[in-house]
Amino acid sequence: MRQKIWVYNPPKPKLPGTVKVYVEAKAMALVNDILKPEHVKPPPKNSKWNYIVDLYTKWHRNYFYFCARYACPGPNALSPFFDTGFARLEYAGSVGRQSRFNLSYMRHTGKWWEIRQDLSLEQCLSEVREGGLFHP
Repeated sequence: MRQKIWVYNPPKPKLPGTVKVYVEAKAMALVNDILKPEHVKPPPKNSKWNYIVDLYTKWHRNYFYFCARYACPGPNALSPFFDTGFARLEYAGSVGRQSRFNLSYMRHTGKWWEIRQDLSLEQCLSEVREGGLFHP
């Protein structure tokens, strides 16, 4: 029989609507001005490999995702397109008037891996802009 232990699990902070709108506007500017021109290219001729056709963002609860949509042109493709996330911001609360976020990337295992905590929105967007682990 397993021994029971107490674990502290604080509640997640409630995401204000103003923060949601502000984050979405800043992130879409990054996607449209920098990431799309860099990563979305015209389809290659006679391609049998997947390629990016669109980049977008979305909210799900306290998480803000940067996502890529891939086309699957090969003859053995299960579907013509698939979507996957490549970066995730988790709302971690506010310190004064400054919102704070935890930053994660999608590992090759299909699991999100949180590598930075308690960052401002500008720091998070800078990390995503620089690439590294956060690329589609």
